[in-house]
Amino acid sequence: MEKVKIRDDYIKLGQALKLAGLVESGVDAKIVIQDGQVKVNGHVETQRGKKLVVNDEVNFEGNTFVIVRDKE
Repeated sequence: MEKVKIRDDYIKLGQALKLAGLVESGVDAKIVIQDGQVKVNGHVETQRGKKLVVNDEVNFEGNTFVIVRDKE
């Protein structure tokens, strides 16, 4: 499982998809999220601004990643 490292308390879902390299742009993220193609912790999430925190798991097109704290 891939990991997306964050330094702050959260990252927004659209940003996390871009950081994980699963979408090219914020517009792409918005489309796939609003189309119900992204799951957070096993549930379809349609809010691009959904705040993800450490240990949240995201699934999109068979790719899964988890949010972890970046230990600077």
